[in-house]
Amino acid sequence: MSPSGFPSIPGRRARLAALAVVALAFAAAGCKREEAAEAPPPRPVRTVIAERTELGQSVVLTGQILAEKESALAFRIGGRIIERSADVGQRVTPDQVLAKLDPQNELNALRSARAALSAAQGRLEQDANQFQRQQQLLDRGFTTRVLFDQAQQAFRTAQASVDDAKAQLEIAEDRVGFTELRANLSGTITARRAEAGEVVQPGQTVFQVARDTGWDAVFDVPAQVIRSAPADADIVIALTDDPTVTAKGRVRQVDPQADPITRTFKVRVAVTDPPAAMRLGATVTGRMDTASGKGISVPASALTAVDRSPAVWVVDPTSQTVALKPVEVLRFDPGTVVISGGLDGGEIVVTAGVQALHPGQKVRVLGAQS
Repeated sequence: MSPSGFPSIPGRRARLAALAVVALAFAAAGCKREEAAEAPPPRPVRTVIAERTELGQSVVLTGQILAEKESALAFRIGGRIIERSADVGQRVTPDQVLAKLDPQNELNALRSARAALSAAQGRLEQDANQFQRQQQLLDRGFTTRVLFDQAQQAFRTAQASVDDAKAQLEIAEDRVGFTELRANLSGTITARRAEAGEVVQPGQTVFQVARDTGWDAVFDVPAQVIRSAPADADIVIALTDDPTVTAKGRVRQVDPQADPITRTFKVRVAVTDPPAAMRLGATVTGRMDTASGKGISVPASALTAVDRSPAVWVVDPTSQTVALKPVEVLRFDPGTVVISGGLDGGEIVVTAGVQALHPGQKVRVLGAQS
């Protein structure tokens, strides 16, 4: 120290050097803290391994068992029903009487037709005798040609009258038979539209009969299901209240026009060997598996967007960083997304934490599974 009490010049220099060393140390420590703050730890994410497989979809719809063919039975003439001898659910056989009309008017017409035939036959016999006599007289020259022609014309007219009377008699007999409604097929009555005492018109449905030729399961099917269904799809039909009762079916008919309200198409599926418990009118479910080609199915939480297009985050296994990869979506299923393009299979796709990722970010994979 100098005589004035102040440190000497070499001492001041030593102190300044020490302070510089301390300042550099603090600066280095601050830089290290900043670097540590700028490099956050890898973000944990959950992933799945994308695998390309055959895609399939099960479609389950609810329908009803109906007859493949139904016939409406009606009287061919009008009148008042006096007897009904069949009911809904009853089996019928050909020529079985199901109902009767009051036959009084038809019986009166039948008697009138018989009387008209008898009168026509009497006139025919008389005109035939007259024609025969005129023919004999003409051969001998005792009559004129005019009288002979008149007798011949009367004979022919009488013959035509007899033919007409016979036809009228047959019509009257048929109308008497039409007063009885007979089944012309084997089947089961599914509906009754008239009761005894009612007056019905010709052709008015009295009974609806389901033929024994086969049963159909009828479904209302959306258009997209029809488009994706295979041409020869096997359909499993089961009772709704007892799923153990099942039968096989094939699509028999698809309505060409959609329902104006539901916008669905009515599809009739022919049931093969329906079990006894599967009755007409029963509620059933139909299950069909549709094939959609090959694709990759990932959880719906993995889907994000880039430039308004669907994409997924893919993890690079070497650098443990993520990158956005645009994809093509085939369809959206409940909880999953079916991808048809953009992934080759084998990629590690992020399924949780996609909202906080950015390209090139380091991640820590919590678990990858198929």
